[in-house]
Amino acid sequence: MRKFTIIAAACAALSTATAAQAGNIVEVAKGAGTFGTLLAAAQAAGLAGALAEGKNLTVFAPTDDAFDALPAGTVENLLKPENKDQLVAVLTYHVLPRELASSMLPSRTIHVKTIKTGGDRTLAVTKSRDGSVTVDGANVVAADIAADNGIIHVIDKVMLPSN
Repeated sequence: MRKFTIIAAACAALSTATAAQAGNIVEVAKGAGTFGTLLAAAQAAGLAGALAEGKNLTVFAPTDDAFDALPAGTVENLLKPENKDQLVAVLTYHVLPRELASSMLPSRTIHVKTIKTGGDRTLAVTKSRDGSVTVDGANVVAADIAADNGIIHVIDKVMLPSN
């Protein structure tokens, strides 16, 4: 029940931000209040500026609860300076170099390229006939949150590239 309440609060906060065009992706995520770990990781990886200033991006944004569900010590390990390359790989695996709204998805699985360089950089995005969307096994719990420089889709799991 707690997870549902937090996700509902995130959706409400992001929906409010959408109506007012609250700002760039980072500003909208900060305003939601449920993406502290994601934002801290983006800062540690040196990617916060790119998320704030990039154009036409799609971000599959894991909530704090999604990060909390990772095995103990995973986040702390990724945030260590010596693991910055691995952190960048994980975070860039959540970002597309174009806007992809849920209305653009066919009712089947498609594969989209992320901004991650090298190795596993393709996500499987599946839209079911009932309209629900999954991305590499993560459920999209809130879709099409508009920011000045792209779209945010809230997901319930941190996606890890295979390499």
